[in-house]
Amino acid sequence: MDVNLFDFHLPEEQIAQVPLLDRTSSKLMVINRETGALRHEKFHDIVSHFNAGDTLVINDTKVLPARLFGVKEETGGKIELLLLKQTSDDVWETLAKPAKRVKPGTVLSFGDGLLRAECMEALEDGGRILKFSYTGIFYEVLDQLGTMPLPPYIHEQLEDQDRYQTVYARERGSAAAPTAGLHFTPELLQALTDKGVKLAPLTLHVGLGTFRPVSVDDVDSHKMHSEYYELPESSAQILRDTRKNGGRIIAVGTTSTRTLETVIRDHGDFVEASGWTDIFIYPGQEIKGIDGLITNFHLPKSTLIMLVSALSTREHILHAYEEAVAQGYRFFSFGDAMFLTREELNR
Repeated sequence: MDVNLFDFHLPEEQIAQVPLLDRTSSKLMVINRETGALRHEKFHDIVSHFNAGDTLVINDTKVLPARLFGVKEETGGKIELLLLKQTSDDVWETLAKPAKRVKPGTVLSFGDGLLRAECMEALEDGGRILKFSYTGIFYEVLDQLGTMPLPPYIHEQLEDQDRYQTVYARERGSAAAPTAGLHFTPELLQALTDKGVKLAPLTLHVGLGTFRPVSVDDVDSHKMHSEYYELPESSAQILRDTRKNGGRIIAVGTTSTRTLETVIRDHGDFVEASGWTDIFIYPGQEIKGIDGLITNFHLPKSTLIMLVSALSTREHILHAYEEAVAQGYRFFSFGDAMFLTREELNR
């Protein structure tokens, strides 16, 4: 399948640079995943689309202040790091910029030596394995020195760092936010639970795959980077009960979807599970774990728009994206949302 089949034109001015003041005031495009019929609403209207007995699946990962600015101890040359995932005690896979300056044996310093790192191994595409040394607790040092790793298409400074966290973020470890969840507030979640909707938290720590574009012409040749996930038994039980009782499972974001599809693929049912997943979902593959999806509008030719297309069709999703551009929707991390459902909608 040609990756160019998932391309679309997006005016640069529609890439959201800052979050809206009210998380729930973003636009919401509701789409029938089977017919492509759509309707324009506001995100706070999403409560009306849920029924008692439905379950909302949320990714409770918490974004680390994973961008670090430091220098090479030997030369004083400036280096930027992005922490991607911890591989063992004090050893992390990172992205270095400029990577050519960071060779095995290179020692980096951050915060006048408050945090130091030695390069252990050079990986492809700017990846580096670093071993850190410090005094105290690593995450406290990181909180002091690091900044939020906003995607490269966001050029504005984020005044409130918490706006790049979901309100239910708990398990720290992500290099990027599961952005579909940024639209929720405690009040909106309470309105859902008051309606009889269950919440099923899981964890997937967003890693390198978020920052790596599809660089091959054939979709089948793309290799996803692995990310760590956990589905606790408490959530697995909620999901099993939801299916048994005829409720719907609605995933918040592609990360929640990928976690559920990994568990279903590997275990045949919703069970307690954890591990690393490199699952890549695109049209032609059946999505078995969810009935609906809440997601943002994604980059052209990205694995994310391919996953969304797998839940519907490529034609329906590209039509929806064309409509979103025409209606002035805001795109990407701080942008507007869509809800893919089987509800009957009038065009």
